[in-house]
Amino acid sequence: MNWDSKHKKTVYILSAVLMVDFIYLLISGGTDYIERIIIGIAINIILALGLNLFSGLTGLFSLGHVGFMALGAYISSILTLPLQTKNANLPDLPGWLAHVQLPFFPALILAALVTMGIAFLIGIPLMRLIGPYVSVATMGFLVITQVVLTNWDTFTRGARTFAGVPAYTSWWNAWLWALFVLYVVLRLKFSSFGRSMRASRDNTIAAESIGIPIVQSRLLAFCISAFITAIGGALWAHFIRAFSPKSFYFAQTFSVITMVIIGGLGSVRGSLAGVVFVTVISEILRNLERGITLGVITIPPMYGSSQVIMALILILMIVFKPTGFFGETEWKARDVIRFFKGFFSIISKGNNGGH
Repeated sequence: MNWDSKHKKTVYILSAVLMVDFIYLLISGGTDYIERIIIGIAINIILALGLNLFSGLTGLFSLGHVGFMALGAYISSILTLPLQTKNANLPDLPGWLAHVQLPFFPALILAALVTMGIAFLIGIPLMRLIGPYVSVATMGFLVITQVVLTNWDTFTRGARTFAGVPAYTSWWNAWLWALFVLYVVLRLKFSSFGRSMRASRDNTIAAESIGIPIVQSRLLAFCISAFITAIGGALWAHFIRAFSPKSFYFAQTFSVITMVIIGGLGSVRGSLAGVVFVTVISEILRNLERGITLGVITIPPMYGSSQVIMALILILMIVFKPTGFFGETEWKARDVIRFFKGFFSIISKGNNGGH
């Protein structure tokens, strides 16, 4: 099947319809809704780029990266909680932590560094595995993280909601981090390290024969990816402000994986496009779940249908376009600038309409 020649026009038409619907939602939702979408897209870009950095370069698919997101969220939140809130919600914290309240930036960096250290420890044995064994092992890490967060009441309040997190995430610092992560991932991909990783992914034996340290390179990619994902988790926590361990489980894992696969595994451009596509579709479907009336036709509420439809889209994508929208093709610098100019022009139009 020649996808480009037979389906490009259909894809363009469908994309135009979806964007029109999305702009209508932005206009009708008001300023708060627009801000939520803008921040959500920035955080999802960080999460998708973090996963794609590891899985795209190494060829090892991780199902546990949301565990790093959870660690970043909880560690940053504990470090930034106001002392009065911390004493009320976490009365059993050890003294060295109970009397500490850090500003947002150092707490975020410290959370990412601690998460990277944990990734290093678990990555030492995991990066020696191959193929689906890595996926199973990383999923095991996600399950372990869930069990620890749910049962470690002293630090996490267990299964109860962790509330009172300061609202430090704004649209400008979320997008500042997203652009920084975008720059870092692009530089890593086209560096000698990135080329070595792609060589080891494509042919491990040939890469080893020319002296590429496979395990060490995979471990480095795993740690950097965990650092980036923890940053996304910390930004998310200070945006949502209340969450529980259930927020970081299979639903969130499925969402990030869908963004990466639809965009194209190994493509930075694909990560951006996948995030925007999934966000647009999810928001439209979430509004349709409440039911709509089109003339004489009334569609009743179908709660949960958005996840079913997203799963079907993912299945169809894997069957008919397994390399994603962009495969491994990449943007040049001017293409990145055009993407963000177009995206922010759409957002500004929606913002003006909201006022």
